Amino acid sequence: MTGAFLAADLVNLAHRHWSRSALLDVLTTHEIRRREVTESGSMSLRDWTGRLRRVFDSGEADTRCTAINDVLDAAVSRVYVTTHNELRPHLHFVSDELDVVARVRAVTAGGLAMFLVEAGGERLGRCGRDGCGLVFVDTSRNGRRAYCSARCGNAVAVARHRGRVVPKAETESERQTRANPGWPSSPVSDDCTRR
Repeated sequence: MTGAFLAADLVNLAHRHWSRSALLDVLTTHEIRRREVTESGSMSLRDWTGRLRRVFDSGEADTRCTAINDVLDAAVSRVYVTTHNELRPHLHFVSDELDVVARVRAVTAGGLAMFLVEAGGERLGRCGRDGCGLVFVDTSRNGRRAYCSARCGNAVAVARHRGRVVPKAETESERQTRANPGWPSSPVSDDCTRR
């Protein structure tokens, strides 16, 4: 599922700080062959991330399918099975002879489509922490992932905890003081402390 993870990493790169060198790092991480990219190619892929983001931002399966069909229409020209470089049989979505921009667009579109079909229309999402904006591919066991990272999930949990008004347990002394305004603030009398 390289395509789905590559799509998420590209969208997140555009959200954080896009640069040609950072793009090359992402392409290297995902083992994209012949990854040399020009500055204009880099900007073309940055523009492409806007279309990919719509796939992750779509909440309903129907709108997600529409968004994926849009990227498939824009990127995929020919689907075929190949076994190049001693790899197991796998799908290609455009000719392997095309430039890196066309191949990345195709692998992200095709990868998202394959992942969506396998995941039943779910498991692609945007982080639930306000202000984050990163996207993710949910490979969790239960498919209930809501945050891009444990850090964001913990930040939301801490904020939720701090926002609660938890009533403090009232001590006997506080209860007596409230009920009897003249009651001493300490249950120990002065006579007991003068020994």
